[in-house]
Amino acid sequence: MQNLDATFAALADPTRRAILMRLARGEATVTELARPYKISQPAISRHLKVLEEAGLVSTTVRAQERPRRLETAPLKKATEWIEKYRHAWEKRYLALDGLLEELKIIQAKKERK
Repeated sequence: MQNLDATFAALADPTRRAILMRLARGEATVTELARPYKISQPAISRHLKVLEEAGLVSTTVRAQERPRRLETAPLKKATEWIEKYRHAWEKRYLALDGLLEELKIIQAKKERK
């Protein structure tokens, strides 16, 4: 559960979500990741550290470069957790839909009388 907490905490920030979306297209360096933002490279590095601690990003060492890449396993676990609850919510909505239909039928019968 702790890993799931770290995943959701990392995903709570819009800049980190944008970084993950960028990394979904392929590896990128800190400089490349910082380019579209009006924040410093150290700020991007701090975001990357949170993502790395959550297991969402890993670093590869290539000569002088250290490109980051997306790690999807934590996202898969978060999706599975959400999906489990989505099924429960859908069952409740279906039950509510049935109740609303019953109420409509009762109301229609009352209006006919």
